Amino acid sequence: MDLLAYIPSPSSGVIYLGPVPLRGYAFCIIIGVFVAVWYGGRRWVARGGRVGTVADIAVWAVPFGLVGGRLYHVITDYELYFTDGRDWVDAFKIWQGGLGIWGAIALGALGAWIGCRRRGIPLPAYADAIAPGIAFAQAIGRWGNWFNQELYGKATTLPWALKIDGDADAGRVAGTYHPTFLYESLWCVGVAVLVIWADRRFTLGHGRAFALYVAAYTVGRFWIEYLRVDDAHHVLGLRLNNWTSVVVFLAAVVYLVISAKRAPGREEVVEPAAVEDGAAPATGTSGDAPAGSAAKSDGAAKSDGADESGGAAKSDAADEAGAVAAEAEPTKNP
Repeated sequence: MDLLAYIPSPSSGVIYLGPVPLRGYAFCIIIGVFVAVWYGGRRWVARGGRVGTVADIAVWAVPFGLVGGRLYHVITDYELYFTDGRDWVDAFKIWQGGLGIWGAIALGALGAWIGCRRRGIPLPAYADAIAPGIAFAQAIGRWGNWFNQELYGKATTLPWALKIDGDADAGRVAGTYHPTFLYESLWCVGVAVLVIWADRRFTLGHGRAFALYVAAYTVGRFWIEYLRVDDAHHVLGLRLNNWTSVVVFLAAVVYLVISAKRAPGREEVVEPAAVEDGAAPATGTSGDAPAGSAAKSDGAAKSDGADESGGAAKSDAADEAGAVAAEAEPTKNP
């Protein structure tokens, strides 16, 4: 029996659980977010943070990231939604695919910054904790492109080629192509492993683990863009995403160098200690007397009681002794 000489694509990107549609693209994004938050939380706790902090900040970062990713895609591929024969409403149909990682990271960072400020946490430390998780999330999310049969590369007959079904409406020509979704997925796993290793080996801090993730990812994204055949804007012969990769790579490297000089080492404290739920403030500002004052007050009361009772006893004893002495002394007549 001959071995399959290509990677098959799903016949449909939607699985129906009764009347409920489960879209493969959305499912991959959700699983990726879950993995990023879960693993980021473990790293945060290992660095001295509190359980649940990463998830709380993700409530801000994830929605911002999704909006940013969609905005980047719609802006850079506006002709898919705002030209003749196109329906602008499709710009909101995120489940059909189309998230730009550059926009997702940019606005996601803004959301994380808001969440960090609300909890008094330094954003660079938080970014270091979640960096490998983001790379793992990207690796999982790229399989959403497989479900949608999109963002594949040039035609090839390699054993791991991706089989694409023809679809005139989607602009697809049947054939076997480079599975760029798979290349990027594997690259992101490698980036995550690199960041984890470097973080342990060099004790990265102050945002340098995140900067390493960014720099390493852009290197892979640059060469993967060369293989893609989907429509894209070109500037000086390069795809727009190639130029974005170059600019972001340089920014990440500059940050690594400057940060290492200005703030070597790693943060000793990543999250300020908080008062336990239900615990009374130790400063006594609620109006109640501190415990020490209460102890002293009790002691003073006991002392006063002892002095009072002791003084009374001494007074009674003195009076009684005086009476006895008066009786014993002979009476002198004038």
